Amino acid sequence: MTSAKTPGHPARVLLLGGTSEIGLAILAALGAPPETEILLAGRDEAALEAAGKTLPYQIRTVRYDATETAGHEDFIRDVFAGGPVDVLISAAGVLIPQPTLDADPRQAAVLIDTNFTGHVTTLLAAAARMRAQGSGTIVVLSSVAAVRPRKANMVYGAAKAGLDAFARGLADSLHGSGVRVLLIRPGFVTGRMTAGMDPAPLATTPAAVGAAVAAALARDPGRDSRTVWVPQTLAGLAGAMRLVPRPAWRRMSR
Repeated sequence: MTSAKTPGHPARVLLLGGTSEIGLAILAALGAPPETEILLAGRDEAALEAAGKTLPYQIRTVRYDATETAGHEDFIRDVFAGGPVDVLISAAGVLIPQPTLDADPRQAAVLIDTNFTGHVTTLLAAAARMRAQGSGTIVVLSSVAAVRPRKANMVYGAAKAGLDAFARGLADSLHGSGVRVLLIRPGFVTGRMTAGMDPAPLATTPAAVGAAVAAALARDPGRDSRTVWVPQTLAGLAGAMRLVPRPAWRRMSR
């Protein structure tokens, strides 16, 4: 059943990576009416149900595996068969330490499929549906790691760089269709995924990212800005990162 849309708020939201801390923080920050339908998509049904109980919306859980790319078009077809999707948040992701990937390169395929390939196959299918409905917003969670991958997390950085480039190209392809793409570039996010790691400069939190994305979603879709840095000051640091000579960059431990 499709919820009735309240002006200024989405009626139906799909979260890919339905237990993502950042994704759930975005949903919590939306401030949408309680009748808003939220689809939490992921592999662990029990975890999805537990996550849904933390949100003040109408929750549905659906099975989704970012690495099962052959089924993504059918997955999107089934989701849109239930009604238009106003906002799609693409938040599926894993962070596997580089030493683990060095020891077992097969794990690199899992990381790349989850953080990049699965987003591409799912979002291409979703973009076609949103183009047909003439509206919608796709939120893509990139990272400052996409700006210039480092040796300490080169596979993760490369996957995020690919996703970041894809999101920018997708935004251009959808220009004029009524569908917009919001590209989110947070810095180091303290949370479950980074537990035990020392925070990097300008570290942020899932709640801060959620608030920034909710604010961007509420802004006029006609505005030029499509990239959200969290915190905003990270944009300047990212610019400086591009200018660091490669020998100096190579010496960075993380």
